[in-house]
Amino acid sequence: MADAPSSVPQPVEEKPKSPFVHLHAHSMYSLYDAIGDVSELVGRAKELGYDAIALTDHGSMYGAIEFYEAAKKAGMKAILGVEAYIAPNEHTDKRAGIDNHVSHLTLLAETNEGYHNLLKLISIAYLDGFYYKPRMSKTLLREHHAGIIALSGCLKGEIPKACQMHDVEKAEQVVREYQEIFGKDHFFLEMVHRPESPTQLEVNQLLVELAKKTGAPIVATKNAHYLHEDDREAQDALMCIHDGKELADTNRVSGAFADASLSAPETMVEAFREWPDAITNTRAIADRCQVELELGKNLLPEFVVPEGETEVSHLKALCEQGLIERYPDPEIQPKARERMNFELSVIERMGFAAYFLIVQDYIVWAKNHGVIVGPGRGSAAGSVVAYVLKITNIEPLRYGLLFERFLNPDRISMPDIDTDFDDVKRADVIRYVTEKYGAARVAGIITFGTMAARAAVRDVGRVLGVPYGGVDRIAKIVPPPVQGRHIPLQESIVDAPELKQAYESDERVRRLIDLAIKLEGTTRHASQHACGIVIAPRDLVEFAPLQKAQGGDCEQVIQYSLHSAEVSGLLKMDFLGLSNLSVIRDCLEIVQAVHGETVVIDDIPLKDTKTFELLGRGDTTGVFQLESDGMKKYIRELKPTVIEDIIAMVALYRPGPMQFIDSFIARKHGRERIIYKHELTEPALKDTYGLPIYQEQVMQVAKDMAGFTGGQADTLRKAMGKKIAKLMAEMKVKFVDGSVKNGVRQDIAEDIFQQFEEFAAYGFNKSHAACYALIAYQTAYLKAHYPECFMAALLNSDCLNIDRVSIEVEECRRMGIEVLPPDVNESYKGFSVVKGTNTLRFGLLAIKGLGEDVVDELIKERKANGPYSDLADFASRIKGKAFNRRSLESLTKAGALDRFGERNALYFNLETILDYHRRLTNEEKTGQANLFALPGLMQSQPALRLKPAPEAMLSEKLAWEKELLGLYVSSHPFREYEERLAGLFIPINTLGTKKKEKSVRIGGTCTMAKKILTKNQETMVFMKVEDTQGSIEAVVFPRVYREKPELWEADKSLVLSGRVQEKDDELKFLVESGYELRADNLDQVEDYVRRLNINANPHKGVYDPAPAAPRPVRGVTLSVRATPSPSMLEQLRVIFQNHPGAYPVFFLVEQAGGRQRITTSFRIGFDELVAKELECVLGPDTVKVDV
Repeated sequence: MADAPSSVPQPVEEKPKSPFVHLHAHSMYSLYDAIGDVSELVGRAKELGYDAIALTDHGSMYGAIEFYEAAKKAGMKAILGVEAYIAPNEHTDKRAGIDNHVSHLTLLAETNEGYHNLLKLISIAYLDGFYYKPRMSKTLLREHHAGIIALSGCLKGEIPKACQMHDVEKAEQVVREYQEIFGKDHFFLEMVHRPESPTQLEVNQLLVELAKKTGAPIVATKNAHYLHEDDREAQDALMCIHDGKELADTNRVSGAFADASLSAPETMVEAFREWPDAITNTRAIADRCQVELELGKNLLPEFVVPEGETEVSHLKALCEQGLIERYPDPEIQPKARERMNFELSVIERMGFAAYFLIVQDYIVWAKNHGVIVGPGRGSAAGSVVAYVLKITNIEPLRYGLLFERFLNPDRISMPDIDTDFDDVKRADVIRYVTEKYGAARVAGIITFGTMAARAAVRDVGRVLGVPYGGVDRIAKIVPPPVQGRHIPLQESIVDAPELKQAYESDERVRRLIDLAIKLEGTTRHASQHACGIVIAPRDLVEFAPLQKAQGGDCEQVIQYSLHSAEVSGLLKMDFLGLSNLSVIRDCLEIVQAVHGETVVIDDIPLKDTKTFELLGRGDTTGVFQLESDGMKKYIRELKPTVIEDIIAMVALYRPGPMQFIDSFIARKHGRERIIYKHELTEPALKDTYGLPIYQEQVMQVAKDMAGFTGGQADTLRKAMGKKIAKLMAEMKVKFVDGSVKNGVRQDIAEDIFQQFEEFAAYGFNKSHAACYALIAYQTAYLKAHYPECFMAALLNSDCLNIDRVSIEVEECRRMGIEVLPPDVNESYKGFSVVKGTNTLRFGLLAIKGLGEDVVDELIKERKANGPYSDLADFASRIKGKAFNRRSLESLTKAGALDRFGERNALYFNLETILDYHRRLTNEEKTGQANLFALPGLMQSQPALRLKPAPEAMLSEKLAWEKELLGLYVSSHPFREYEERLAGLFIPINTLGTKKKEKSVRIGGTCTMAKKILTKNQETMVFMKVEDTQGSIEAVVFPRVYREKPELWEADKSLVLSGRVQEKDDELKFLVESGYELRADNLDQVEDYVRRLNINANPHKGVYDPAPAAPRPVRGVTLSVRATPSPSMLEQLRVIFQNHPGAYPVFFLVEQAGGRQRITTSFRIGFDELVAKELECVLGPDTVKVDV
């Protein structure tokens, strides 16, 4: 009789272990020295049959958490390590030529203690030991060696270096030193498999001898820097990109001679068949390494609460107090309390009370210390708890915002409250948090720049030695990102026809693209996350390696990027800097200073007629979220009357939902019928006239119609947004069944669900839209009620962006606000409002070449001792280095000293003014001025006498303003031409009415010209052309450019003929022909324009200007003898050529019949230095300025 089948469970067959394990492998986080991200490294290792692998990037552990996750997911063991840099002396020694020489050492974490010791060692190396490289010292290794296994390293290790020098004694000494540091069973001699390297082969032999002498075991490694053998050239190219070399350059460091790929286990076993211990030791080390990381656990810092309270009780007390303040209306308060209590129960159950207390603490601190805080950001605005704690400033009940969109009761996940602060004072909040929790517990988050497709093509083209034009041509046919998503080159060579054709038809292009594909996505450099901050319950070094921040508001960053920081459980907060909030704060301060009014921005009325009138006119330049040309067009059509209209526009004005804007506007104004698919959808869709716009509306309909809980509704939203097919199918059944139970026909329920599925592609977070709509309203309110203060604040915010300043100055003029040049008696650092007037003054810091220290000195002296009465007073009161040629020239040319004299007269006398200042300074130093301070004697100063100089022409003044301020302020260079040729051009600001005209003529000054090469390597130009009333982008195509290539340059005044094109709600002028305007060719231009005779004003007829009165000629007259020598004339000619300018030169020649004034063809730039040069040739008193 056969045996009955056994019921005893059979042991699960263990996966066989690979005999060899890679203990020295790099990823792309060994910046510019290796390729392949950590998941690819794990994937390749598993493909080759490995069950374990180590990650040992250079000096850092950037990829450790991602690597650990990837290995766990693949069912492999992750061995965490680093290829460390060891200092020759102490890590704090930083002597040039001595301490910059480092050695490599491979360190592996054997235990969790070893992992934490690696975190400490790497942090110290970066924070204290960085000198060219992040360096550790042997002293540090002694302190933090526990749980670490060390390998002697590659050829750059201290022991291999001694072997290369055949210094066996030193090598043996170092081995014994490391054995003493780590322990004999924790230090191994590393034999790297590099059969192509004679040096490595020799070192390996010597390491075997050392092992016999010292008892140190040997271990085999590959020191892998890439995954596949055919990656060799790509890794070499990566190094060339970093070093600025070409692949063909033989005079460079290269590792391409040897294979550094991730070899298969059998390859390594065969390579070390003479030394089997080197292989078995890799397995033994891998088995010893037992690091287990606890990921996903929330590590909230402790929040200190009053004695006798818990975090939960304290949170409830603060909420109760806030509820009474926020909801004083007894009719609304019960509903708010019910919602608040529900939210508190969820927060308590999930253990997030401390989180809310931490956020509330720093936001309230910020508000109490003059920092403008945004009303909220993202889904947190749906929380009543956040509202009563004053974390957010949007009332959730009024706007139908849902708590479950923020914190789903059905799943525990860390809340995420991102906060906008004004970008100027954001640093103050971070400083407060750092001081409260301790500098060792607060840090920024690292992020990495990677090679995008086009950048990879350009970089690879350069190292291949491809000429710039050829690389540029290929890079330009690489498809650009679509909605922020980069398209991989591997896809583009299939889907982009032009790139595909080039790739398939040209072998050189194929090589370039193939290398770029291998490098695309590789890390280029480390930087800091723009807004992420982590706060830890203990010193951060216990959770992540640290390094110094590169600028920013934090002193240090963790080496784990955003995802790694979050899965490590660290509390991550986003402190975002929003310039529009700085504009609000600056505006409120200006209002207080100018009008004496204190405006509390959170208390402004939300139904202000003046504000909605401004919005209805589309006067939204500078208004947050509403200032693009397209948005202005829709806002004018919408004519919003309630803030809900603005919320909808913020949500709709994006790719996708933009298609519904016209319908939304038509429904608001009754031109289109409002339809609801079922009456139960009306409460959710009423504010948007029946159109689904927000994600919260889907959630609300699911609750109202299908009976979903808030948690189920959020799950539905998430399933739709992320297109999770299986979950969507489950939720559809529940939605339809629940709706039918609620009396809704099945076909209608299915139709609504299908509509929501389609909507999911563009649905927007209403909480976020409401927050940003409120900021939009606040900026519009300030612009409507305090226009000059708002524009001054806006200009201050954008003062370093000359394009924005130009737009905003133009907006000021449109609003009837005059913008004056800077003035030493009226200007402050930034733009300011002149009290009692509707004018703004340029700030002194806007003047190029004028340092902040100089500006501070000017303003400080003026505040202390009153305005400067005249030039001599100004020169005598500014002390020290602040009064120098550069600052004086900048002030003069920018017009800041115009109140003291004509601009060119001051510029001409710069040396005289500086000499005067030096004389006063010297007298004060030597005590010569003390005589005048004696009692009974009148105090006086030597007189400041300026030499006469010609008055600056308008064009010269404007050129100086453009140079020093970035734009024309006191006038416009086209004004004189516009007045002379009035009626012969179409004003630029009216071109919107000429879109159907075949040809129109404009005149204006080119303020910007950008030349580009087309695909056919032809030049075309994009220009900004402006007259006194507006500006437009003018496009000069190659055919037009070729006709007059010298014409299309900045600062030239032009007559242009062409046609108007509208694209994406923006007007462009397509140029057909052009002509330069100059003072000396106005007659010819007038004839030219009259002959063309297109678009001349028919009511004016032919333009016939009245004879202009002759102008007095201003210039420089030189007195010369009747027969000047040839050498004298040659010297004069050289001076004239070296100083070209606008002033005509006349000779006053002494002849027998008297003096004769002769006009020359020369025009010179004239100042005191030129006058001195001329007098050196002609003699004293021979140079006269005609004024």
